[in-house]
Amino acid sequence: MNTTAFSLAQRYVGIKELAGNKNHPLIQWWLALCGFSFDTPDETPWCSAFINGIAWMLRLPRSKSAAARSNLLVGRPIPLAEAKPEFDVVILKRGTGTQPGPEVTSGAPGHVGFFAGLEGEHVLILGGNQSDGVMIQRFPVADVLGVRRLV
Repeated sequence: MNTTAFSLAQRYVGIKELAGNKNHPLIQWWLALCGFSFDTPDETPWCSAFINGIAWMLRLPRSKSAAARSNLLVGRPIPLAEAKPEFDVVILKRGTGTQPGPEVTSGAPGHVGFFAGLEGEHVLILGGNQSDGVMIQRFPVADVLGVRRLV
């Protein structure tokens, strides 16, 4: 069986930021792949770092950036209706109020994770920095900025 990005990411479900002055070394390593120092606190936004870590391990294209929207420039675009859990990432708007569209790839809030399915008007995302850990969560389809296939 070939390892997919999704299957590898699933292995990390349950990894969480550590409380207090302690930092999870794996989260710090993922952040280091995006140019941060190895002593960067695990409270630093790390959703894109998680995607970069999985992509690095599988030799897939990656953004090398901790900015979620940087993933809009990686791989090839596909419609959400064609997304599959194997190698597809979903980039989302984040925050309240009017948010810029997918043409803004840096300097604006976002979130990124692996596509895990659709559930009505929600997309299921397997990602890092979701409630401070790696898990699957639901997000409104209306917040999707783009879907990218990493292979």
